[in-house]
Amino acid sequence: MRLGFDLVGACPAVTPNGFDQFLQWIEAGYHGEMLYLEERKAAYQHPKNVLPEVQSLLMLGMSYNTAQPKTTSPGQGRIASYASGTVDYHDLIHKRLKALKKFAISLDDTMFVRGVIDTAPLLEREFAELAGLGWRAKNSLLINKQAGSWFFLAALLISHELEYDDPVETGHCGTCTACLTSCPTDAFVGPGVLDATKCISYLTIEHWSPISFELRKNMDDWVLGCDVCQDVCPWNRKANTTSEEAFVLVDELNPLELRPLFSLTDDQFRARFRKTPLWRPKRRGILRNAAIVL
Repeated sequence: MRLGFDLVGACPAVTPNGFDQFLQWIEAGYHGEMLYLEERKAAYQHPKNVLPEVQSLLMLGMSYNTAQPKTTSPGQGRIASYASGTVDYHDLIHKRLKALKKFAISLDDTMFVRGVIDTAPLLEREFAELAGLGWRAKNSLLINKQAGSWFFLAALLISHELEYDDPVETGHCGTCTACLTSCPTDAFVGPGVLDATKCISYLTIEHWSPISFELRKNMDDWVLGCDVCQDVCPWNRKANTTSEEAFVLVDELNPLELRPLFSLTDDQFRARFRKTPLWRPKRRGILRNAAIVL
């Protein structure tokens, strides 16, 4: 907790329950242009492909829930809440994982440890569920009763056995389908199954080709990411807010003025956004998204 993690749970290193479903999802083409998922799909079968000596996973959650974003006016675009702070969450959490790794090794210098956050071939949500952090919701995200779904997941892979937490085996979404019916682009094939090729988050961040005119019509004011399926979730009304100041929404991104982006050179764009999630789609992607919104 001193490192800013709000959720923690331990589970054994095993083949995750969702691995077969993951392969079916890839086979259906729902991953779109995220070819890195397909190219290393076999590696997701077991955490040993991330750390050969692994015996356990310490699953961690860090909340990014802050104040509600401001409404947009013509000429402005909205950025998903996770990307509206002052840092790229990868950079911040990696530093905390390194500190935790150093502490773990100080307890036993024979221990092998590796910290990861959504870049290694690891099905984090399945292991977080196994570690008792929450359940897989109908929008495919993990929900925790206290944190809702507004949190980042990270993992510390450890070569020793730990005392494991009880897995979450029951979901608590009930008959609610708000996330499914509210998706602007109808990206959900069914409960828990997302067709990423229709998801606004995917389209604005991971999709490098031109976006189809049919999908553009429903992208609304989203220039990077989308929060709709989280905004409508009843569990997020009760979610705790983050204590991490770096995740608090900053004025220049909440909302983002779009027209000035087109006058930025490559170097100016890099200087302004290099250390933020807006760097992921690069200048070309952000300008494409901004043009669609405008």
